[in-house]
Amino acid sequence: MQLSGSKKFIYYWFPVIIYCLLIFILSSYPSPGNIPNLPYLDKLIHFAVYAILGVLFFMAFRTQRFKENITMVIMLSILSSSLYGMSDEVHQYFVPHRNASIMDFLADVTGSICGVYIFKLFAVK
Repeated sequence: MQLSGSKKFIYYWFPVIIYCLLIFILSSYPSPGNIPNLPYLDKLIHFAVYAILGVLFFMAFRTQRFKENITMVIMLSILSSSLYGMSDEVHQYFVPHRNASIMDFLADVTGSICGVYIFKLFAVK
């Protein structure tokens, strides 16, 4: 199915933008106090959120001219979602009752990598 440029944007890039906006908005509030006190739960949440972001970037980059260069699509997807994770940690540094954490950033990067590779393994022929 061939999509026009505007439909590609709506189907593939708009979800990336909305998801990034959602992350930004949720990161703008103080840490919720009602999260169960389970070890490393916050890292698992970071991992899952950025795995999804990596997949969204992967699907969006697959609509570009270089879509056949799967290595470039993978690298750009991981890099884009990881850089957004880094920017989110910097953003959280300035939010009251939040902090920037290198461990959260590592969970973001790891989630991005795993999300992209698992999606590629199961969904891309």
